[in-house]
Amino acid sequence: MPRMKTPLLVAALTLACLPVWSQQTCKHRGDLDNLYCDDDRDLVADAPADTSKLRNPPSLLLSYSPQEDTATYEKLWAPYIEHMAQCSGRKVRFFQVHSSAAAVEAFRSGRIQFSMLATGDTPFAVRVAGAVPYAGIGGVNGLLRYHVVVLVKNESPYRKLADLIGKRVAHTAPSSLSGNMAPRALFPAEGLTPDKDYKVIYSGKHDNSITGVLRGDYDAAAVADDVLDRLLTRGVVKPNEYRIIYKSAPFPSGSMVLAHDLAPALAKTVRECTLSYRFSPELTRAFQGSDRYVPMNYQQDFEAVRLVANKAALNGDERSVGTGVPRKAVEKLTGKQ
Repeated sequence: MPRMKTPLLVAALTLACLPVWSQQTCKHRGDLDNLYCDDDRDLVADAPADTSKLRNPPSLLLSYSPQEDTATYEKLWAPYIEHMAQCSGRKVRFFQVHSSAAAVEAFRSGRIQFSMLATGDTPFAVRVAGAVPYAGIGGVNGLLRYHVVVLVKNESPYRKLADLIGKRVAHTAPSSLSGNMAPRALFPAEGLTPDKDYKVIYSGKHDNSITGVLRGDYDAAAVADDVLDRLLTRGVVKPNEYRIIYKSAPFPSGSMVLAHDLAPALAKTVRECTLSYRFSPELTRAFQGSDRYVPMNYQQDFEAVRLVANKAALNGDERSVGTGVPRKAVEKLTGKQ
């Protein structure tokens, strides 16, 4: 029976099927789609050389990579929307989507101008949608980072990843770093290979994976620990209900991106207004004391993310190909020469 394409892969294939006239001639493109150039080699799309293609819309739409309950997420970020409207002098609205693919497609089509993206979605949006990461959640000490964790019910017998062979293990979505790409890249070294030692079950969201483990739908789940912390803060999950049997090295906790083709003055305004915002008390609690956005350098701050995505690709996950790390570095990391 032929393998069914995931929604994100279908989106990638659809986005790639563009007319030749829409492609740009570049001195350097790297891994970016043919719509974009990277002549300065910073791994993100340059602004259009033709100034007539720069956009300066009177209103702005903000979107996001849905990781948790959409209504809760939108409510948490309402003060930021208000701040951006006041600071920019433009109407700013929240554009609700229900999948990572929809967020990336909306960004590429030009329907939205800036977006909050999950860690794993960021390289994909950079490559196929012209997204330019410019900030990340953090504080006075820099960017907030999170870990990939695997949780099981507290009373379960599982103590290490290898104990999950043949069990029901939840991933979140194909594009998720913590919920899919990192498990595919990192678990084999721990004695557990996704799609070989267990059938991957996609839950759709981190909170679905977490609550699914507690309900007994899954034996274990790979999730981001910052999402788990937010569910603990909201009382959705209690500390005595689960155990952590695996914890990874840290990764940046998502990104804020803007469109590569915004007029320079508007792009500057979006950047400055974002960086001047101070989180509400609810947001600060949700993000473990982080109270602001801090500047981000995609080439540097997402190097580990791109490396894991490429390692996942070498382990058989085609969704992770082309995220910016030289293949020699990936081969050195994985031992595949």
